[in-house]
Amino acid sequence: MINTAVLVVLIAVQAIFCGNTNAFTVGVRPIAEIRGSATFGDSSLLLFSAASNTNDADMPAAAPVETVRILPNIEAVGSEVRKIVRDAAAAAIAERGAFSLAIPGGSILKMLVGTGTGGDGDGDDSWTAKTTVAYVNHKCVAMDDAQLATHAKACSLFFGDWSDDCNIIIMDGTDDGDKEAQAYESKLRSLSTDVLPVQDGIPVFDLALIGVGDDGHVGSLYPNREEVLLGTDGSSWVLPVAMKEPPSITLSLPVMQSAKQVVIAAGGVSDKYPQGKSAGMKRAIADETEAIQSFPAVGLRSCAIWVVDEAAASELGDSYTTSS
Repeated sequence: MINTAVLVVLIAVQAIFCGNTNAFTVGVRPIAEIRGSATFGDSSLLLFSAASNTNDADMPAAAPVETVRILPNIEAVGSEVRKIVRDAAAAAIAERGAFSLAIPGGSILKMLVGTGTGGDGDGDDSWTAKTTVAYVNHKCVAMDDAQLATHAKACSLFFGDWSDDCNIIIMDGTDDGDKEAQAYESKLRSLSTDVLPVQDGIPVFDLALIGVGDDGHVGSLYPNREEVLLGTDGSSWVLPVAMKEPPSITLSLPVMQSAKQVVIAAGGVSDKYPQGKSAGMKRAIADETEAIQSFPAVGLRSCAIWVVDEAAASELGDSYTTSS
């Protein structure tokens, strides 16, 4: 077994002399994942490089124009998201008596205020009693951590208006990403297929709400990390991501893609960002030079409905803005 540091240096030298320095400008597997598994000449050592791994299949066509809904402002986006949730719940409950919903953190949490009683809802929260909620991603922290826990924020914002019978799948609340991912996946796999159907080894949520970061991350799937490409065989529904401290868990991209409805919502402006998320939405929706590895959100183009405000859509081009 060769020392990991020596191995990395040797590969770097080889890349330089071969003229392939791009292999190191994009990123590599975390050293903790390499250590203990890689031997000199062992093909199990995987460099995650856009230069070597990107092909045409990784660069999806632009999102179809008809899948992009452009609304006047963030308030209208939120109202549309709440309507989508209620409509999806009604359809799923009518079909099999249960509704499965995956939600992220971030600004979409605020959009969900009013999905139960109050807000612009119809005052009927009976659907929430037949709802199972899972998190698209979540930091590995205590569930009552008001600063870092998406669950604590959701409880404060809107779960209090939902039925007590709503089944919210929560984490164990430790800072161990590997164990939390395994435990969360076990909780999902233990659900009845009437609650969370499974097709080809992958769970099928009735609705997955997704946010997109400025760097293109969805859930905790970040650019130029191998988690983006994992889970295609259904063996891993939930992945640990040790990119930051504390670590996170995230649904795999195939799980996000497999939902009956995938809705990506974005909007809002500020003094710092007067055009909101326009640059990110252009890359996510319309830029055909983007790869899944470089901007993970493009991996949802083929299945998502994009609900954005006019500011977020301002760089999409006439084909999108004139059709809405």
